[in-house]
Amino acid sequence: MSATRTSARAGQPRPGPLMEFVHRRRRGAELFLLVLSLFVGLGAYAAVGLGVDGEVPADIMAYGTWLAVLVVAAHITIRLRAAYADPIILPIVSALNGLGLAMIYRIHLADPDRTPTARTQLVWMSLGVLLFVAVLVLLRDHRRLQAFTYTAGLTSIVLLLLPLVPGFGREIHGARIWVHLGSLSFQPGEIAKVLLVIAFAGYLVLHRDALALAGRRVLFVDLPRGRDLGPILAMWLVSLAVLVFQNDLGSSLLFFGIFLVMLYAATERPGWLVVGGGMFLAGAYLSYLFVGHVTERVDVWLHPFSEAKGYQVVQGMYGMAWGGLTGRGLGQGSPQLTPFGYSDFIASSIGEELGLTGLMAVVVLYGILVERGLRTSLICRDNFGKLVAAGLAVVFALQVFVVIGGVTKLIPLTGLTTPFLSYGGSSLVANWAIVALLLRISDQARRPPPELSAGSEDMDATQVVRLR
Repeated sequence: MSATRTSARAGQPRPGPLMEFVHRRRRGAELFLLVLSLFVGLGAYAAVGLGVDGEVPADIMAYGTWLAVLVVAAHITIRLRAAYADPIILPIVSALNGLGLAMIYRIHLADPDRTPTARTQLVWMSLGVLLFVAVLVLLRDHRRLQAFTYTAGLTSIVLLLLPLVPGFGREIHGARIWVHLGSLSFQPGEIAKVLLVIAFAGYLVLHRDALALAGRRVLFVDLPRGRDLGPILAMWLVSLAVLVFQNDLGSSLLFFGIFLVMLYAATERPGWLVVGGGMFLAGAYLSYLFVGHVTERVDVWLHPFSEAKGYQVVQGMYGMAWGGLTGRGLGQGSPQLTPFGYSDFIASSIGEELGLTGLMAVVVLYGILVERGLRTSLICRDNFGKLVAAGLAVVFALQVFVVIGGVTKLIPLTGLTTPFLSYGGSSLVANWAIVALLLRISDQARRPPPELSAGSEDMDATQVVRLR
């Protein structure tokens, strides 16, 4: 035996160049967590009925069966089509979606003439799960999406311009982001954000070397060359165009933030963050000076009590203050007093009835969801999948930050929805598609690689590493 090897009795691993991974599917763990997530959703739904009417909702059996069928269908699809996918992502999404349904139901009971129903949102969730299943069944390999880089980019631009077309686009609450086709209305920007991530990833994979070349060094930071600034300058102009012509501050921030983070992930150059951050600050200041919608949002943020349009922010703050640390209890608060407490301000509604503890638990769930997306990016074997997973994780991270930041008055309001919690069909369906893409990439990243050829007899022992 070689002198470099240690005794097996000593319990010491033998050094060697080969690393063996034990790939575990962990679908049983996913199913167990899904059952817990259903308890969260159905328990919240029952607690709302008890808090408002003093009895469990009469339709809880039909509602619970519908919700359980959707979640189990998603789980079975993963078992059959993405057996090695991350086991944590779907239970988190299920818990958030269930809690959002319960809160929408709560506000509807308080004001049934002006707020949507949980059943309507459950229909949108059904469409989202159908799209989730379709993505996992039809898309066997996420790398095929790289062939549609420019198609996805062109389609996303068309979708962003669609609300500006006379006869199709409608302006609602100051933002022109809606498209109406008969009785159907949707936000094309929700679909565009997914296509933009695919387009950005494909472009950055092709041009990574050129964008990563060192330029001029200024104050210990390597800034990119001037001729390489074209992509970020173009994305900056697109973001400003969305802001100016559609009055959509949230989407403008989201699109530029996604591209900037993905650009940094592809090149690993802090100089891009410096340039992008400077362009963001310049764009924000110019928008404050010349775009009335942004000026109004900033004034409400700075002086909510002196502005008539700050009523929504003030009511949300009062609601969260009334909720305190542990909340008033589901059905015991007054979240209906806050305008759009079921959509834009659903975070304040949760803070009022579940308190700071409940709101922080929701934030932690989002943090774990983003972490699992970034973990998928790290372990993915191909550069395109790495960037797509990172970009999709950043979509969730930016949305949660700007929404909850606006509700808590950390930053100005932006108008984005809280993923899986807020009422809205376009956002919910698009977010389920994002989860499907993350799970597809995760499945390929965690799946065992092709078997290595057998080594010689004197090959060193392997070290076992478990993927969780």
